[in-house]
Parts: sequence; structure tokens; C-alpha cells
Amino acid sequence: MANPFKNPHRGLLLESVLLVVTFLPVQILAADSPIPVGSRLELFVDRHLVDRMEGVEFRTHPPQMLPLPKSPLIGGYATVIKDGDLYRGYYRDTDPSYTGPQYSGHPGEITCYAESRDGHEWTFPSLGLFDVNGSRENNVVLARQPPFSHNFSPFLDTRPGVVPDERFKALAGHPGKDRKAGADGLHAFASADGVVWRPLGQGPVIPYDKAWSHAFDSQNVAFWSAAEQRYVCYFRTWETPHGRLRTVSRSTSADFLTWDKPVPMHPNLPGEHLYTSQTHPYFRAPHIYIALPTRYVAGRVGGEKTDPMLGSTDIVFMATRAGATSYERLFPEAYIRPGLDPDRWGSRSNYVALNVVPTGDAEMSIYHAKSGHRYVLRTDGFVSVAAGIKQGELVTKPLVFEGNRLVVNYSTSAAGSLAVEIQTPDGTSIPGFSLADCNVVVGDTVAGCISWRGNPDLEAWAGKPVRLRLVMTECDVYSFKFEPKPITE
Repeated sequence: MANPFKNPHRGLLLESVLLVVTFLPVQILAADSPIPVGSRLELFVDRHLVDRMEGVEFRTHPPQMLPLPKSPLIGGYATVIKDGDLYRGYYRDTDPSYTGPQYSGHPGEITCYAESRDGHEWTFPSLGLFDVNGSRENNVVLARQPPFSHNFSPFLDTRPGVVPDERFKALAGHPGKDRKAGADGLHAFASADGVVWRPLGQGPVIPYDKAWSHAFDSQNVAFWSAAEQRYVCYFRTWETPHGRLRTVSRSTSADFLTWDKPVPMHPNLPGEHLYTSQTHPYFRAPHIYIALPTRYVAGRVGGEKTDPMLGSTDIVFMATRAGATSYERLFPEAYIRPGLDPDRWGSRSNYVALNVVPTGDAEMSIYHAKSGHRYVLRTDGFVSVAAGIKQGELVTKPLVFEGNRLVVNYSTSAAGSLAVEIQTPDGTSIPGFSLADCNVVVGDTVAGCISWRGNPDLEAWAGKPVRLRLVMTECDVYSFKFEPKPITE
């Protein structure tokens, strides 16, 4: 697939592009403890690395909905896992032969499986594992084990040394119709192939706590965190500083079986319910966790209608980092709106599948788990630091990097530009790497190398604290990283 974002860009000395360089005042800043970034990718989804901004702003970039082809991940909670060249999809459905009462976690709920080689077109393998509606010719991977199909949430366990028959793991559990006799917490499952699943142990690995009043009635998500060297779980609880609201707590484990005491994350605004957190490591920067929770607004059902028992939903964007006990919400408003489809304005009609996955050279996909629509956005393209026609700049906190060149994901207009200055921790430009030395870049690329008078080599400054000063006009900067690769240009 051709890269839709990558265009030729040219590097010119700054003075040849800007007739007048307006140097925004740089204050002398106290030397903070430098932040080690190594050679990992850093996104602007939070303020973690930002010291100051003048004439630029954080800008959100909602994904674009593609009408066709639709994914099969329609129904309830869903998960998409990219396993090498294979995309694995898991979603909830109901056995057509089930005629019993309908409630969350009822015996007729089933977990289904689909596959794709490109993330666009999906197939439904006949697995022969469960008799559903009188036949084993189906794609069901879990059935007749209530309430676990209600919110069965698998992941690919990337922990080094994981045993082969536990390469995939999952959590599931729900208070059920009768909490006293129903599920008693989150139970663990394992699989060698992501298709045939078995319980891990007999009881819950995260037991229900009566002090929570209610819990687990959502898609509770887990993963192995390479950054934390622990399993991490984000799950539904109800208590917040703003009262009893649907919210998120976090727990960690060394072995997936024994979990630490949960810590509330408190992401809610006053009066705001948050359903599925969908918190997961970003695939290009796994120390950053992206969250796409469903926001529930009680009483609203679209148009002029109101119903105190129902409500409207949309998707918001949050981020957190490995080990953090809070989310950062640069944008409290909706990230994905319900849109023109009237069915998206029904109660609980907007969930997205767990995980943002790559589906092209410079494309990522988010799957809407109710309508089946696929949403796309550019690689790293959740949030940018953006400048308009007037020149602006961002200065980072002191950083310590590994590698010998700086690569930036950016997009400019035809009249726009980006230049980068390397500074000492006190804000002094480093000779040879000043703004005047920088080759201005113009264009659109997810991996543009920055150079100074034709030289991109930063090896002399690796391991030493430096600041980055990004000066731009009509430009969006999405991410950056220092690459350890040897210079071959």
C-alpha cells in the first residue's frame, strides 16, 4: 500500500526560507531532572515532556469513518489483536436458539472469532468447538459458561518466557443477574492459539469487593506491560470524587494470578459516566497507554427525546503512562461523535473495540463495535502540537536520549515549515544545532530526519541532557524519536 502521508520534503537552511526569524523570548529555566527517553517514540498525547508552548496548541485529530467494508465486530464488547500478519477479532453474540431471559451475562451469550490478513476484510473460520443453534459449524470460541462471554477480553501475552500454551490470556467476569450467586470477580483464561480457551484456576483472580458497591459490568482489559514488567488491568468500579459514577480502577500483577490492591484512576468529570476504558499500550510506544472510553450521558437519547432509564454515548480520548495512577485528558470533549446514523443515538450504541492497530504504511484503525465501521487515522495521529500561519514554538523539558539522529512525524502546508534547535538544559542553543543552522523541513511524513547544515548526526549529545525547541508555522507535529541506527546518508 502506498503511503498516503509521505510526500517528498526538502531541507533548506532556515534563513533561506524565513526572511525574518522572530526569536520568541526564551526564559532561562532551572535545570530540572532530565527525562530519559532513550530511543523510544514519544507522542504529544499529554504534557509529560512539554516545558512551554508559545503560539502553538494541542490539536486533536478525530479518526475518519470508512463506510465499507464493515467489520464483523458488531454487537457488544469487542477486541482486535494484531498477531504478526494476522488480525484476530473477538466479539459477543447470542445463540439464536436461546429463549431465556435477557440480562447481562445470560446463558445464551457467546464469544465469536474472526480473522483478517489486512484489517479490512474478515473471514469467519468454522471451528467446530461448540454446538450453537444445533450445529458445530460456527466460529464460537466460548459458550455456555455464563457470565464470561458477556465481557470476555483477550490479549496476546508478550511477556518474555511465557509458556506456549498461555500465549494468549483473557479476563472475564460480571456481577450477573444475582450478584450474591453470580460471578465473584474477574476470572483468568489462557490459550495456546487464541481459539481454544481454558480457565486458569478455579476462582477469581481479582475478587469482587463489597466496598465497591458494584464492579466489572464492563469490558475489563489487561495486558503485559514491558515498561512496568508486570501485568496491568483496568477495570470497572463505581466510586469517584464526584459521587457514584461508572469509572476505572487499575491493578497490577507479576504472574496474572495474584493482583495488587486496585487503585482508582479518577478520570471522570463531574456527572460523567465512563464505560469501557479500552486502555492499552500504543503499539509504537508501549510505555504510553491509549484509552478510548465510552462516555455515557444519562437521560439523553437523541433529538428532543429524554428517558431517565436510557442515555446517549460517544467516545472520548485519554492517555496515561506506565505506572501512572491517573489519566490525562487534553480534550474533555468527544473524540468520536455518534454521527448521522440514528441507531448510534440509542442507549449504549457507541463502543470501540479494544486496541488501535496498524492497517497500512501510515495508517491506524479503530473498530466501532456496534456499527461495524472502521475508523482510520494517520500513524501517531491522535494529537499534534500545531501552529497556524503565525510562527509558534514548543520547548521540551530536559531529555536524555540514545541514538544519533532525530526523526519527527510532521505535516506542513505548502507555506508551512518546521525547524528544530537543540539546547542545553538552561535554554542555550548548542553551536552547530541552533535554529539558524537547522535545515527547515516542508512536507508530510511519519518519519522525517532533521539535520543541521546537512548533518543529522547527534551522537556527541547522546546520553547528555538537552532540550528540543520546535519552531513551526502551519504545521502539525505528532511524535518524535531519536534513532540508534548508524548514519548511512
